[in-house]
Amino acid sequence: MSILEAIFGYPAIRQLPPQKKKEVNKLLDELVKIGKLDDYLSLQPGGPFNVRCHHTGARKIGERLNEIGGLELMEAARSHVKRKLKPVIAEHLDYCWQNIGEWKP
Repeated sequence: MSILEAIFGYPAIRQLPPQKKKEVNKLLDELVKIGKLDDYLSLQPGGPFNVRCHHTGARKIGERLNEIGGLELMEAARSHVKRKLKPVIAEHLDYCWQNIGEWKP
């Protein structure tokens, strides 16, 4: 995250219309909450984790972010997670979002 992003926010989010920006901020809050409480990956499926051990809620958020702003918005969300949580958790998100849009871990 650059100093400009720290001050003004991520361009991919900042440039959104107000209603979309509000939705994205809510999705980011939920994504951070998932990372804190459950993580994005599990050692076994079940509960909030699909058969690939990826958190289904986090995947739905990734799909919605992709619909709204594509890869650029997903990258901004990943940077947000990395800033709010540990870098290892952001790496887990990388794998959780495999095969969503143009996302590549």
